[in-house]
Amino acid sequence: MTEHDPREISIGHQTRIECLDGLRGLASLWVMIGHALLLTGWRLPVLSEPDLGVDLFIMLSGFLMVFHYQLRASKEPWELTSTWRRFWIRRYFRIAPLYYLLLAIALALGPWLFEARMVIDHFLGRIPQAPYRFLDHSLTNGLMHLSFLFGLSPDYAYRTPLPDWSIGLEMQFYAAFPFIMPLLRKTGWLKGALLTALIAAAIWLMLKLTGIRFPMPAFLPLKMHMFLCGMLLALSLQANRTKAVLHGMAATALALLPIGGDMTMAKMLMRVLLVTVFFALLYHRLLGGNLAARLEALSSFLGNRFFHWLGELSFGAYLWHFIFLQPIAAYFIAAFGDTLAPPARFMAVTVILIPLVYAAACVTFLAVEKPGQRLAKYLIARKRPWLAGEAIQ
Repeated sequence: MTEHDPREISIGHQTRIECLDGLRGLASLWVMIGHALLLTGWRLPVLSEPDLGVDLFIMLSGFLMVFHYQLRASKEPWELTSTWRRFWIRRYFRIAPLYYLLLAIALALGPWLFEARMVIDHFLGRIPQAPYRFLDHSLTNGLMHLSFLFGLSPDYAYRTPLPDWSIGLEMQFYAAFPFIMPLLRKTGWLKGALLTALIAAAIWLMLKLTGIRFPMPAFLPLKMHMFLCGMLLALSLQANRTKAVLHGMAATALALLPIGGDMTMAKMLMRVLLVTVFFALLYHRLLGGNLAARLEALSSFLGNRFFHWLGELSFGAYLWHFIFLQPIAAYFIAAFGDTLAPPARFMAVTVILIPLVYAAACVTFLAVEKPGQRLAKYLIARKRPWLAGEAIQ
């Protein structure tokens, strides 16, 4: 690919894609708003589906892993075991420090959060949450979550007060990624992605036939197709226009698979829309004219300083929001009951919730996440003399 070839997409030369910050931040905010709507008894189209916000997160994760894979390919060849180790060190210390802190806080507050959730569920006439999700302080549950193995077990995939089922899912993807990429490279990006999706779908069908049910889609095969959507879009960055469009069409087809949670036709169409919007923001030059200019401006806007920080705080906001949301929603329900209409209840809750969540996320980003990232860099630099030149046998 050359910079002046009109058939090619110049985005492949960039080391930063502006819209990613904004999309990460908006995905986290979508999940928070969606849960606030659900727990205050008000419903709004699209926004009341926080699982779609998680799907956007998953797609972005698949994209970013491939994007970084391509950026570092010359300096960190995947034929070396040292590259794999660096990759896992980076991902572990990106997730684990803050997750462990929030896990400890959530388990300590479990009884209080359980009482709050019981108030909410009773008032809204919903099936009460299982007590063990808030009250299981067993050693087994603790070890399953500390090791990030909980997503592999239907019994432990949804057993803390945090929305952490997707964290276990993410860690499974990180564990599998160094094995998936060589497969895709060997078979061809598109064929390999479709083969991987087919294997995941076969595992999903086998689980269904054997009656194994996950309370949330915390097992990687249940969401592998959404990771692949993002991966395909990233693999198009260094491809020609025809392949970029072909990869976009394949990602759209994968988004229509009725796998991973309670998938209605409306939700599947919304997932297709998410893929389409993401593709348009990445490859707006393919469209030409005024639409391309507007999409380019939107992509640039999503990369401004505000959205950069919204993206940086997205992980913390995701982990923190349930800890604040349930007691706040329970307070307004207990204090005002039916005298406060659902829209007013939602507004009152979110006006308090959002500043608290982002304040906590900012503090822990600076005090926990950033030091964790620095520790990863230190460990990688320290290991480098021993790992250099170590090839995979």
